[in-house]
Amino acid sequence: MPNQRLDGRSSRAIRPLSFTRNWLPSAKGSVLVDMGRTRVLCTALVQDGVPPFLKNSDQGWLTAEYSMLPASTGDRRKRDRSGHTDGRSVEIQRLIGRSLRAIVNRKGFPGRTIWVDCDVLAADGGTRTASINGAYVALHDALSQLKEHGSLKFWPLQDSVRAISVGMVEDEVLVDLSYYEDSQAQVDMNLVTTGSGRVIEVSGGAERGTFTQEQMMAMLEHAQDGLGAVGEAQEAALSQ
Repeated sequence: MPNQRLDGRSSRAIRPLSFTRNWLPSAKGSVLVDMGRTRVLCTALVQDGVPPFLKNSDQGWLTAEYSMLPASTGDRRKRDRSGHTDGRSVEIQRLIGRSLRAIVNRKGFPGRTIWVDCDVLAADGGTRTASINGAYVALHDALSQLKEHGSLKFWPLQDSVRAISVGMVEDEVLVDLSYYEDSQAQVDMNLVTTGSGRVIEVSGGAERGTFTQEQMMAMLEHAQDGLGAVGEAQEAALSQ
């Protein structure tokens, strides 16, 4: 019989997920993501200009930054300073940027850079997946504003993007791990896909011992339920 999760969820269920759009009036796209007790503020700002390697090209650029506020984990975290961003934050912000660029045709906004910032207000596991999910909604809103003002050559979003964590705890596959579950996990994995089901990234590994290919396939299969639930929540938020 499966072990009971602390919050009463089934093994395939995600935590309550919501996207509060237009959270900041100063940003073209701003979304507060609540995924269980994890909260992330995602913003998308558009600036004129592109990095030097794209000068005189017909493309724009999209990049992301990620940070955790000092009180997001209970014990105070040191702030990321310029030139002193910790390795984990660098890894996650690169993942967010790659995930968004995978679904964007940057020729739709030539000469402009879209900055996506994900700031973790409260962390209870799954901050990188919550950030990707909210970043997509914020990016969609920012591009919609550009479209309203006639500032796009064409609609650049070619698909949606969604992400979920999955792992094994006491030999049971669980979707969308909380911090407690993640800290006990034998295997911890993150899956990022497009809305059409194409894979952008699979990352993870064994925390204790090893796992079989059959267990890996079981985790990927369980994750599909979580990804579907995330996509439904994104679509519901964007339809409002």
